[in-house]
Amino acid sequence: MEENFFERVYEIVKQIPEGKVTSYGAIAKALGTARSARMVGWAMNASHNRDDVPAHRVVNRKGLLSGKHHFEGTNLMQQLLENEGVEVVDNQIVDFEKYFWNPDVSKE
Repeated sequence: MEENFFERVYEIVKQIPEGKVTSYGAIAKALGTARSARMVGWAMNASHNRDDVPAHRVVNRKGLLSGKHHFEGTNLMQQLLENEGVEVVDNQIVDFEKYFWNPDVSKE
Protein backbone atom coordinates (compact mmCIF):
# COMPACT_ATOMS: atom_id res chain seq x y z
CA MET A 1 0.00 0.00 0.00
CA GLU A 2 2.78 2.43 0.93
CA GLU A 3 4.54 2.15 -2.43
CA ASN A 4 1.26 2.77 -4.26
CA PHE A 5 0.58 5.80 -2.03
CA PHE A 6 4.03 7.20 -2.84
CA GLU A 7 3.37 6.79 -6.57
CA ARG A 8 0.05 8.64 -6.22
CA VAL A 9 1.90 11.45 -4.42
CA TYR A 10 4.48 11.61 -7.23
CA GLU A 11 1.75 11.80 -9.87
CA ILE A 12 0.39 14.95 -8.18
CA VAL A 13 3.85 16.48 -7.64
CA LYS A 14 4.66 16.03 -11.34
CA GLN A 15 1.64 18.25 -12.14
CA ILE A 16 2.81 21.25 -10.07
CA PRO A 17 3.48 23.99 -12.63
CA GLU A 18 6.91 25.57 -12.81
CA GLY A 19 7.03 28.61 -10.55
CA LYS A 20 4.32 27.23 -8.25
CA VAL A 21 4.41 25.31 -4.98
CA THR A 22 2.01 23.21 -2.95
CA SER A 23 1.98 21.76 0.56
CA TYR A 24 2.20 18.27 1.99
CA GLY A 25 -1.28 18.70 3.43
CA ALA A 26 -2.79 19.88 0.13
CA ILE A 27 -1.43 16.76 -1.58
CA ALA A 28 -2.77 14.53 1.21
CA LYS A 29 -6.19 16.19 0.96
CA ALA A 30 -6.22 15.81 -2.84
CA LEU A 31 -5.56 12.09 -2.40
CA GLY A 32 -8.51 11.82 -0.02
CA THR A 33 -6.23 11.14 2.94
CA ALA A 34 -6.29 14.56 4.62
CA ARG A 35 -4.50 13.37 7.77
CA SER A 36 -1.53 11.85 5.96
CA ALA A 37 0.61 14.97 5.33
CA ARG A 38 3.50 13.27 7.13
CA MET A 39 3.27 10.28 4.76
CA VAL A 40 3.45 12.74 1.86
CA GLY A 41 6.63 14.07 3.46
CA TRP A 42 8.05 10.55 3.63
CA ALA A 43 7.19 10.08 -0.04
CA MET A 44 9.01 13.30 -0.91
CA ASN A 45 12.02 12.18 1.13
CA ALA A 46 12.03 8.88 -0.78
CA SER A 47 11.93 10.70 -4.15
CA HIS A 48 15.39 12.29 -3.97
CA ASN A 49 16.83 9.92 -6.58
CA ARG A 50 14.01 10.56 -9.07
CA ASP A 51 14.61 13.35 -11.57
CA ASP A 52 10.98 13.24 -12.73
CA VAL A 53 9.58 14.41 -9.35
CA PRO A 54 10.02 18.17 -8.69
CA ALA A 55 10.20 17.73 -4.90
CA HIS A 56 11.49 21.28 -4.44
CA ARG A 57 7.96 22.53 -5.18
CA VAL A 58 6.51 20.92 -2.03
CA VAL A 59 6.67 22.99 1.16
CA ASN A 60 4.86 23.06 4.49
CA ARG A 61 1.48 24.73 4.99
CA LYS A 62 3.10 28.03 5.95
CA GLY A 63 5.36 28.16 2.89
CA LEU A 64 8.45 27.06 4.79
CA LEU A 65 11.12 25.05 2.94
CA SER A 66 10.85 22.28 5.52
CA GLY A 67 12.31 19.62 3.21
CA LYS A 68 15.42 21.58 2.28
CA HIS A 69 17.82 19.39 4.27
CA HIS A 70 16.99 16.50 1.91
CA PHE A 71 18.59 18.33 -1.03
CA GLU A 72 22.28 18.22 -1.93
CA GLY A 73 23.96 21.47 -0.95
CA THR A 74 22.64 23.86 1.64
CA ASN A 75 20.46 26.11 -0.53
CA LEU A 76 19.59 23.91 -3.51
CA MET A 77 15.85 23.83 -2.81
CA GLN A 78 15.78 27.63 -2.55
CA GLN A 79 17.91 28.03 -5.69
CA LEU A 80 15.63 25.73 -7.69
CA LEU A 81 12.56 27.71 -6.61
CA GLU A 82 14.22 31.06 -7.27
CA ASN A 83 15.23 29.86 -10.75
CA GLU A 84 11.49 29.41 -11.37
CA GLY A 85 10.71 32.92 -10.13
CA VAL A 86 9.57 32.06 -6.60
CA GLU A 87 10.81 34.57 -4.02
CA VAL A 88 12.30 32.98 -0.88
CA VAL A 89 13.61 34.82 2.20
CA ASP A 90 14.93 32.97 5.29
CA ASN A 91 13.66 29.61 3.99
CA GLN A 92 10.16 31.09 3.69
CA ILE A 93 8.25 31.70 0.46
CA VAL A 94 7.36 35.38 0.18
CA ASP A 95 3.70 35.95 -0.75
CA PHE A 96 2.95 32.22 -0.38
CA GLU A 97 -0.66 32.53 -1.62
CA LYS A 98 0.57 34.00 -4.91
CA TYR A 99 2.66 30.91 -5.66
CA PHE A 100 0.38 28.29 -4.11
CA TRP A 101 -1.01 25.63 -6.45
CA ASN A 102 -3.92 23.60 -5.13
CA PRO A 103 -3.99 20.04 -6.47
CA ASP A 104 -7.49 18.86 -7.27
CA VAL A 105 -7.79 15.22 -8.18
CA SER A 106 -11.50 15.12 -7.39
CA LYS A 107 -12.12 15.63 -11.12
CA GLU A 108 -10.80 12.15 -11.89
